[in-house]
Amino acid sequence: MHTTPLTGGQALVRLLANYGVDTVFGIPGVHTLELYRGLPGSGIRHVLTRHEQGASFMADGYARVSGKPGVCFIITGPGVTNAATGIGQAYADSIPMLVISSVNHTASLGKGWGCLHETQDQRAMTAPITAFSAVALSTDDLPQLIARAYAVFDSERPRPVHISVPLDVLSAPVSRDWSQDVVVRPGRGAACASALDQAVSKLNDAKRPMIIAGGGALEAGAQLQQLSTRLAAPLFTSVAGKGLLPPQAALNAGSSLCVEPGWQLIAEADVVLAVGTEMADTDFWRERLPLNAELLRVDIDPRKFNDFYPCAVALHGDARQTLDGLLERLPAGPRDASAAIAAVATLREAVQAGHGPLQSIHQAILQRIGAELPDNAFISTDMTQLAYTGNYAFDSLAPRSWLHPTGYGTLGYGLPAGIGAKFGAPQRPGLVLVGDGGFLYTAQELATAVEELDSPLVVLLWNNDALGQIRDDMQSLDIEPIGVLPRNPDFAALGRAFGCTVSQPQSLAELQTDLRHGFKRNGVTLIELKHACAH
Repeated sequence: MHTTPLTGGQALVRLLANYGVDTVFGIPGVHTLELYRGLPGSGIRHVLTRHEQGASFMADGYARVSGKPGVCFIITGPGVTNAATGIGQAYADSIPMLVISSVNHTASLGKGWGCLHETQDQRAMTAPITAFSAVALSTDDLPQLIARAYAVFDSERPRPVHISVPLDVLSAPVSRDWSQDVVVRPGRGAACASALDQAVSKLNDAKRPMIIAGGGALEAGAQLQQLSTRLAAPLFTSVAGKGLLPPQAALNAGSSLCVEPGWQLIAEADVVLAVGTEMADTDFWRERLPLNAELLRVDIDPRKFNDFYPCAVALHGDARQTLDGLLERLPAGPRDASAAIAAVATLREAVQAGHGPLQSIHQAILQRIGAELPDNAFISTDMTQLAYTGNYAFDSLAPRSWLHPTGYGTLGYGLPAGIGAKFGAPQRPGLVLVGDGGFLYTAQELATAVEELDSPLVVLLWNNDALGQIRDDMQSLDIEPIGVLPRNPDFAALGRAFGCTVSQPQSLAELQTDLRHGFKRNGVTLIELKHACAH
């Protein structure tokens, strides 16, 4: 019986399903129709976003909670430029993302004919914000490029990959059915034995060892806990590493390296082991940490060993396997941890005591959130002052529970990333923390949330009727505030127009009640908390 051969677009979708892709975020367009031909029967759920930036942010949130690459389908030209902000955010925070876009017919590429959605060089636009960006010039290129993308996700520092597929390649029949060609990836290994031996020697000799763990250590929580205990080493995390130790762990110094008490404690270390962290100024809120210690670095990215913080020992490998190698070599008996435990307790008290008036308001809100937040919930945050305080002052119970756009710092991240996270972990209740300024960047994605979600997502809108951080920065520099006091819409009416359940608590006690109800409600709840109501 004669069967019609698959098109490139159809085979690509089947291949992605065989790699384990279960969800794609996107907006169908005239240039991606062949991808959509492949979706029915593939087992892949398509989530219609309301802007391509929303698609890339949703893919980011999906990846952060699931550990799997988030996937978007977007059109040529404006689709790619719209998604570029989310791609840049994922690049900055080492998030795996696969962006499949169309591009114009191969005969027209680079010719400037004025084709629909034409760009001069689409690959060049995303190359600086991806692990690699490539164009498939034939259907046979597609399985090789997807295999290369998954090699990045599974073997290197995970970052976005962009694959552009020309319109004629999407619609061309494949020469053979390669949709089953899933390549087993090499994975990541441990650091070499000589580096492990050097590191153990320095850790054994250390009088005041300390650990900093980041987003590259999310699968190594158990090893970090053992190592911290055995070395009597306080453990700090970056924002991306929040939740790696239980909040009650006596040596958990939290994400406090962005405030004075954290800086004071890390300055006392004589050896610091940094695991899967970029050690960027966006994590520390200062140009350089006051390190007086020898630095040992565990990282999958060899470029980190000689950057802003050159290290004494470079442990190039997977965090979990490398820490297993250290634990095998270190003496089994735990050290006397009393001094380190006391230092961490003092740090925690100093962080609480160091809140300014605004941070104290934030802390009061965060305490109400903590009282009602289900244990398995995640929090997706925007670039907003409430989240900046939460970055160091709010305890996460587990990794992959606090999503924050640290490196790139994109406004508008919180809502779509929270929606994407709901698809990555449907059983987990979600909370979005967003300010009035950032909310209006991507508020249209409430339409996607209301349409698609049937489990709890609570959006807490902190409304101070200002671009508060920028206003405060202007005032501190004696600059007359300009453009920071916008006229806001009626947010409650906006939420109702999208179909959200809406509340406007007039006190922190009412906020706590509204949060409790929101986490029990299957669907989207918008809570607008005015600054004046939080006092």
